[in-house]
Amino acid sequence: MTQNDYSALTPPQVGRWSPSLSVSVVVPSHGGPHLDLTLAALAAQTYPEHLMEVVVVDDGSAPPIELPEIRPVNTRIMRVTDGWGISHAVNTGVKAADGEIIQRLDSDMVAGREHIEAMARWHHVSDYVVSIGMKRFVEKPPLTPTQVFGAARLGELFDLASAVPSSTEATIEKTDGLRKSRNPYHVCTGPTFALPREVFHAVGGLDPHVLRGEDTEFAYRLAMHGVVFVPEPLAEAVHLGLPAQHRDRERAVRVVEPFLAHRIPLRRDLRKDRGRRWLVPYVEIVLDVTDTSESTVRQAVAAALDGKVQDVVVTLVGPWSRMSDERRSVLGDPCFELRVMRELYAHDERIRMIDEAAPTPAPTPFRYVGPVDVPLHKATLERMIESVQKDLTGVLVVDLPDGRTARLERTSALARARLLAEPCADLDEIIEVTHGVRHEPPDRFWPAPAAPKPVSIPAPPPAVAQERTFLRKLKSALRPN
Repeated sequence: MTQNDYSALTPPQVGRWSPSLSVSVVVPSHGGPHLDLTLAALAAQTYPEHLMEVVVVDDGSAPPIELPEIRPVNTRIMRVTDGWGISHAVNTGVKAADGEIIQRLDSDMVAGREHIEAMARWHHVSDYVVSIGMKRFVEKPPLTPTQVFGAARLGELFDLASAVPSSTEATIEKTDGLRKSRNPYHVCTGPTFALPREVFHAVGGLDPHVLRGEDTEFAYRLAMHGVVFVPEPLAEAVHLGLPAQHRDRERAVRVVEPFLAHRIPLRRDLRKDRGRRWLVPYVEIVLDVTDTSESTVRQAVAAALDGKVQDVVVTLVGPWSRMSDERRSVLGDPCFELRVMRELYAHDERIRMIDEAAPTPAPTPFRYVGPVDVPLHKATLERMIESVQKDLTGVLVVDLPDGRTARLERTSALARARLLAEPCADLDEIIEVTHGVRHEPPDRFWPAPAAPKPVSIPAPPPAVAQERTFLRKLKSALRPN
């Protein structure tokens, strides 16, 4: 699949296939006033009951949640014992889950009968997709779990014509079902999405430090892992009650901004404060400093930190862990240059020293790798990012005059290639197919210094010129013959 175009996938038709993967539906709940309706809808799902379990996570409810009578056969309660909030609850549920597919669902949602089946079918044809369900917001009518369980369609229970649509559905439609979306993770904002359990754990689960916008932040890390986001129109659901943005939009927006500003570098609109340092940088600059003089490295690091793109971290790759702290000759140390470097940069939070660069720089969205003795120009990173952002190219390779290269890698493309690659495969060959690899000459990224403007001495004003002429004649007249 190229970028987020999943057109190559052909999932089985709902109701005309035999599922084989197990699904764990994780339902975080605090208080759970509508949980009985949520579980009644899950009890009526078309997905085989022997392949589906429901894990209800009680996030500190008082009194504790008890399971209602109408519920799926394989339903159990887990209680959060460490921390609080949606992230803690979801992580607790996933840790206890047995299913190969994790389905996230909120406890104030009523899912259509085919919801789980429609979502799960995508995971039977690819192991690196995230399926996204649809939702509309309604005010809760007087309903019983028995009515929900017996309804064939959501339209029998709710006035869907007057329901408030989710803003994500407009984005999905405008971008051809996310196939043409530049940032498809934006719409994976939650309470209904499904993904392989292995992928959930690979990205570290939800961040418990993010109290609002936790689904968006999690979806961003999924994007940096290389997944494809697939919206599923057949996975219908209603959310009982309006979202927080409708109740207090100003506070809802304000509270989420700092969480996302620190953790999603692609939200450049949230990083307008000059001179700030952010939790997740925009670009990682990787320089191999093995067998390099301290003066060369000093010049390279200074250039890296002084570019137009300031939102960076510099990674110095070298044999740092092999440098012994045993007694040695300080001046005659064979690792003299490396030790000077280590002391020089040890306390700068923008500089990291590691033995080997990580497979990807996730969650940082871009990585620059180039020769340490070719310092970056002030405009290099800015222009390289502009170049790849035009068409979402996966890797930009700049061919330097001496035959070496410098490259800017898109993290999501690099991660996708690693998901698809066999051992020892050439990742650039895979990225060429999924995102594209482009070669360009260095002139635009390392522009030649501007030629100095010629200095011209202006002619003196007429009065000054006349005065000078008079003085010359006077001196000539006064000279002795």
